[in-house]
Amino acid sequence: MTSLMLQEAMSAGDCVALQLSQDVERYAELGRTLRATNFHSAVTVARGSSDHASSYVAYLIMSRLGRLVTSLPMSLITLYKSPLVTRDTLAISISQSGQSPDVVEPIRYFRDGGATTVALVNDDTSPLAQSAAWTMPLHAGKEQSVAATKSFITSLVAGARLVAEWQDDAELRAGLAALPDDLRAASRADWSAAIEVLAPARNIMVVGRGISFPIALEAALKFKETSALQAEAFSGAEIKHGPMALIEDGYPLLIFATRGPAQAGLVALAAEMRGRGARVLLAAPEDIAERDLTLPVAATPDLDPIVAIQAFYVMAAQLSKARGLDPDRPRHLSKVTRTN
Repeated sequence: MTSLMLQEAMSAGDCVALQLSQDVERYAELGRTLRATNFHSAVTVARGSSDHASSYVAYLIMSRLGRLVTSLPMSLITLYKSPLVTRDTLAISISQSGQSPDVVEPIRYFRDGGATTVALVNDDTSPLAQSAAWTMPLHAGKEQSVAATKSFITSLVAGARLVAEWQDDAELRAGLAALPDDLRAASRADWSAAIEVLAPARNIMVVGRGISFPIALEAALKFKETSALQAEAFSGAEIKHGPMALIEDGYPLLIFATRGPAQAGLVALAAEMRGRGARVLLAAPEDIAERDLTLPVAATPDLDPIVAIQAFYVMAAQLSKARGLDPDRPRHLSKVTRTN
């Protein structure tokens, strides 16, 4: 019997196709507004998987548009009542439910202070959607599994759409248009080798760098949520600063080596960790001979993380079942989390 998590992950291509068919002029209008506005800073406001999506969007903004982006510690507003200067700031919030007070309140604070506020949110009737000046629906449909999959992927796509329109980049737009088919192909990737390694595992280190680090963070969260695996995510640049002390014979590492400047270093890291006795699962495109898992690719490297996490989600849902768990009902967790 298949899980809701697997069904929803497999539907991501169709959800993205729907999203791309909607709000086209509104994204174009938002892009024109962003190009016409001088921002001295930008912040992201999110929790959990949405925060990982925010990290991906921040990376795109910083690498493509040269604006520094900070992940906002929401307690500065909700608990410490700090007097933040918000004028000439872009505030982007990402949320599946749009319900949590510590996501909604900062967006209201920034909007009241003169910031440009954008909500990428699945529930366009939610308090968050009503609080932002620009609400861009994810169009993922209702997500019933506790573990977010299609809403995470549509969050990544919405963030990339925002950047494409802000930058007015025809190549990125074209890459986005091809994503539905890319995602459908990614859902058929064979990652059964990972299940063989991880079904009996107790812990795992997940590694990425640059644009692949946000999906390493997301993969580690899903391992914890759905497979009760003690999983930690690290940048490939940080492993030798302390985490390497955890490595022992058979210790599992999943390394996301997507295309781009960080890839060569991650492939070299995989070889070094194998030499130290780790059980490495190197996820890399098919032109990397040393790979253990084949990473699907998109039309442009900046979109590769979106199809990479699709392949991962299908494996993660199957791994949960292989470990005798129910990926739709992780213990102690609920679909909507409200924090202050």
